Amino acid sequence: MEIDQPVPLAPQQSAATILCYNCGAPIDGTSSAGALCYDCVKLTVDISQGIPREATLHTCKDCERWLQPPNSWVSAAPESRELLALCLRKLRGLNKVRIIDASFLWTEPHSRRIRVKITIQQEAFEGTILQQTFEVEYVVATQQCPDCAKSYTANTWRAVVQIRQKVPHKRTLLYLEQLCLKHSAHRDTINIKEIKDGLDFFFAQRNHAEKFVEFLSSMMPVKVKKSHELISMDIHTSSKSYKFTFSCELVPICKDDLVALPIKLARSMGNISPLTLCYRVGTSVNLLDPQTLQTADMPAHIYWRAPFRSLADVQELVEFVILDIEAVGQSNGRYFLAEATVARASDLGRNDATFFTRTHLGGILHAGDSVLGYALNGTNFNNDEWDALEKSNTYASKLPDVVLVKKFYARKKKNRNWKLKRMQREEGTGGSKKEDQERLENDFEMFLRDVEEDTELRQTLAVYKASQKAKEEKMEGIEEAEAEAETQNMAETEESDEGDVPKINMDELLEDFDDLEVKDET
Repeated sequence: MEIDQPVPLAPQQSAATILCYNCGAPIDGTSSAGALCYDCVKLTVDISQGIPREATLHTCKDCERWLQPPNSWVSAAPESRELLALCLRKLRGLNKVRIIDASFLWTEPHSRRIRVKITIQQEAFEGTILQQTFEVEYVVATQQCPDCAKSYTANTWRAVVQIRQKVPHKRTLLYLEQLCLKHSAHRDTINIKEIKDGLDFFFAQRNHAEKFVEFLSSMMPVKVKKSHELISMDIHTSSKSYKFTFSCELVPICKDDLVALPIKLARSMGNISPLTLCYRVGTSVNLLDPQTLQTADMPAHIYWRAPFRSLADVQELVEFVILDIEAVGQSNGRYFLAEATVARASDLGRNDATFFTRTHLGGILHAGDSVLGYALNGTNFNNDEWDALEKSNTYASKLPDVVLVKKFYARKKKNRNWKLKRMQREEGTGGSKKEDQERLENDFEMFLRDVEEDTELRQTLAVYKASQKAKEEKMEGIEEAEAEAETQNMAETEESDEGDVPKINMDELLEDFDDLEVKDET
């Protein structure tokens, strides 16, 4: 008979049990917090002590921004994360506890009160962590911010950027406007004013104006001058207040302008012919010799060393008719060199005067097409560079009689399936409003035609789809005028072919979300 060996038992350690001195509940004396049970700790210890239950928030009624102490103003929507963070920063003592949760409680919209529910945690005793929830009520008080207070005085702006271009049209300024809209470069402006030769952009801060000037320098050939004016000075603290003005002058050479370069400058730019066409204006002026398809770039700093004006602009273009054209076989990108025989459209049926010239439009011109160009034969130019070319033994014999610029398309309707956005601006004073409005409409129509015809120009802009409502209103306005013109010009309409008019594909257009409306169907 086997006898089991006795198994030694480990000595059991009994915990020291004590009674809670408040309620008498048994608790572990080795880990008890001040001889209190957990329920009594929650009832007697307040971890939110020192955190105020009421506070005041200040908001500006004009701009609806909130004051963030000490002196900054931030934008925050009602019951947003930004406003909740502002409310929590307003309370003292929250940095000593751990925030678990915070949320808004519903209040009456007109009560001028904001209630926030906050949950915090903190270690009350060693090994005892408490969690507590409480509410804080904020009183919304109104206070005018310095920016809104300044708007009611004469000193509404701190910096202004004055853009000027001394040309008889505003096509380059319209292009600059579209660049600003695409890149949102004007979002910090407080006002935009349109004047005769340019635009004025007003800013509330100096750094916003400097940022806008950097944007202009990266997009256009511009010369910048800076000046400042003393507004006020405190003799006790030596603090001064200035107004800053940035004068930005654009190069007075635009797209499709005829440019007569100084002979010395033309030789330094790859020995290009001095008589050139401006086919693009970017960070530099891009020039093209229509006789040889040679191109050259003229940076802004090279131009401002010895500035000069263009020989002729787009307002002096003359319509010609292609009688005969033959390709030479030379090309440069999208340009194809060709020899053409042209005649003025106004001379057809009157005389037999024709002109022979070379053109860079050999890829799109055909016999019978209409084309716009500059007539140099028999034209007097008040230009020193042109006089130097006529006296030169090298270039006098190479000057053409006609310089063709672009193909002319007969457009009878102005309704388009696309549109361009415009900036909200203030019109300047001076001049006849009716004449200025007609001139602006003509310039904008010419710019829209350039957008249709030039693919490279269109890629740099934001072109949107025209809304159906806008097209219907536009068609109603021109319906009667088109009906009368159609009956009078029926013969001309049958002869003209509008199928060659360039159009923008729908794939290139963007959706304009400003025109979208959400309607509830009842």
